[in-house]
Amino acid sequence: MAAGGSGEEAFNTFYTEVKQIEKRDSVLTSKQQIDRLLRPGASYFNLNPFEVLQVDPEATDEELKKRFRQLSILVHPDKNQDDVDRAQLAFEAVDKAYKMLLEPDHKKKALDVVHAGKEYVEHMMSQKKKQLKKDGKPTDVEEDDPEMFRQAVYKQTMKLFAELEIKRKEREAKDMHERKRQREEEIETQEKAKREREWQKNFEETRDGRVDSWRNFQAKGKTKKEKKNRTFLKPPKVKMEQRE
Repeated sequence: MAAGGSGEEAFNTFYTEVKQIEKRDSVLTSKQQIDRLLRPGASYFNLNPFEVLQVDPEATDEELKKRFRQLSILVHPDKNQDDVDRAQLAFEAVDKAYKMLLEPDHKKKALDVVHAGKEYVEHMMSQKKKQLKKDGKPTDVEEDDPEMFRQAVYKQTMKLFAELEIKRKEREAKDMHERKRQREEEIETQEKAKREREWQKNFEETRDGRVDSWRNFQAKGKTKKEKKNRTFLKPPKVKMEQRE
């Protein structure tokens, strides 16, 4: 898992508790609610807004509103002056879950996960029964008991929420890496363009100097050539007359 040390430990704690879950009392004291909302693995437990508010997934908007009021009063920092910081975190978890369920799209996604968990349990029950029948044994399974079925659905639902969160974080990390790579390429392209502009600017600014230097060079070369090709007239040698 990409979350690393503490994240992995939180997930393991969460997964262990999910496997050992028992029926819970939704009417808890302020301290118990704060402890529940901040327990080890809470970052995964609290992904399920129905779990945070302890309401049935099919609860009406009015029921959600009523439950939110009850919980928010229990964990509100003003009501827990001896544990303000933890109460604030618990209150934020309750507030986030409630706001999520007020959004139709977010609520639908959460319900889809719950329904997927239920369908998975029903499928596994069907597979177990088929195998028992094939083995010539009674086809009764523990999930036939409504409470056991509810717990199985709960466990599977929480696992699905956790798996989806892990995948989301992996996608986020991948997207972040891709954005970083693209940004680095953009910076390199900008730096390259900047270097080219500076080179062109320097080239233009020094053009006159280079032209003058070339002209001076040509002029000096021409002068040297002229000196080399210049000839001086020598006076003829005087011949001595021969006397007869």
